Amino acid sequence: MVKAGSQVPQAQAANPSPKQSGSHVDRIYDQLKQMAMTYKFRPGEPLNEVELAASFGVSRTPLREVLNRLVAEGLLDFVPRKGFSCKPLDTKRVFDLYEVRCGLEMMSAKLATQRASDDEIDALIEFWKAATEKFCTLTPVDCARCDETFHERLAELSQNSELLHMLQNVNARAHYLRLISMEQEPYRRNTCAEHQLILQAIQDRNVEGAVNCMAAHVSLRQEQLVEVIKEGVARIYMS
Repeated sequence: MVKAGSQVPQAQAANPSPKQSGSHVDRIYDQLKQMAMTYKFRPGEPLNEVELAASFGVSRTPLREVLNRLVAEGLLDFVPRKGFSCKPLDTKRVFDLYEVRCGLEMMSAKLATQRASDDEIDALIEFWKAATEKFCTLTPVDCARCDETFHERLAELSQNSELLHMLQNVNARAHYLRLISMEQEPYRRNTCAEHQLILQAIQDRNVEGAVNCMAAHVSLRQEQLVEVIKEGVARIYMS
């Protein structure tokens, strides 16, 4: 866990030239986004910009560009005179996020059923068939990535780029909780089975069935979600 004022692992030291500045911003963005997604920063604790800039070997200008981008994406907060900090992992925020995800996923299933070609559907079926064979033996990190890939590929079949973009943002913000859920063997088995039901309904061009299967898949019961949140908070503050 990276605390305010703590040391950050050293990145490449350099003062980037103008030609390198774009690649430096991309590198910083990828690393800081991953850290924010997995709560390497404790919620509410101000990030030490001087230390972060030094660790990445850049000035505060490209760092600020990345931090502001992560604020816009909902992964960080910014408070004037207090600075940047990681988003809180509170129950209301998570419930709101999962409600949005449920709506996006249901629309994704509906549009994919109506718009995707048979070949596109077959390709997604083959992808998930191969994933299922190894899903229960993967690490939680790989399981989460595989699950996110499935849902984002399905969103691509909706032929709505805005829907895909919004789902990718929600997936990034819910990534930490997904990781925790994927540690549970029953959750993995249910994920495999429920994805199969969704794909079967889409292949059958059963719009109502696809939407209902997706809704059942992404709608965690309130008590389940509360337990995952509690576990996530405990891990953040025990690290």
